[in-house]
Amino acid sequence: MISATYDEVMSLGSGPNFKIGSTTTRLYFADCVLAFEEVYRHPPLLEASANLIGRPFKLSSLLGRTLRAGSPAQDLHADLARDCPDAPMAAFILMLDPFQPDNGATRFVPGSQNWPDVPSDRRADPRSECAGQVIAYGDAGSVVVFNGAVWHGHTANLSSRARRSIQGYLVRRSANTGLAFSDRSLHGTHARTSSLTRYLLGL
Repeated sequence: MISATYDEVMSLGSGPNFKIGSTTTRLYFADCVLAFEEVYRHPPLLEASANLIGRPFKLSSLLGRTLRAGSPAQDLHADLARDCPDAPMAAFILMLDPFQPDNGATRFVPGSQNWPDVPSDRRADPRSECAGQVIAYGDAGSVVVFNGAVWHGHTANLSSRARRSIQGYLVRRSANTGLAFSDRSLHGTHARTSSLTRYLLGL
């Protein structure tokens, strides 16, 4: 089960890839990326990424993110600028827990990836509701794929439970990546990984 692996890996989190923020606990899966290969090899994700990026691509980053109970809403933001040299970027969220109205489901502003400004330029309060926003609700196991330049952010987790997800980014093969998987501690794994996994990780 992915959830069990997630819990085990997150419980051991430490070092520079482990971060406790104001609302979330995050761990970048640099050294354990192979434990989650079924996530970034998911055929619908790869198909959606191919359609968005339009050329050969690779995994840029993969992380676990736990939104703690009682956390306020996140500011609307974009993961990269639409005119960034590394754009377009296909971002995804795998829901390990259901995304519900009371536990911080992620909201998106459709079409905002084409706007010339960023949320802080247009909005006095980036945490407030935005006209036209949609909220991604779903059962555990659901996956959301979106343009990394679209405005988004988690809503408030008003529940008494943490809400877990795995997030990642795919970019064209010539773009910069968030994690250099080929430079990480993957010694001895090449022989037991598939050609698709090695290709996506740039190994």
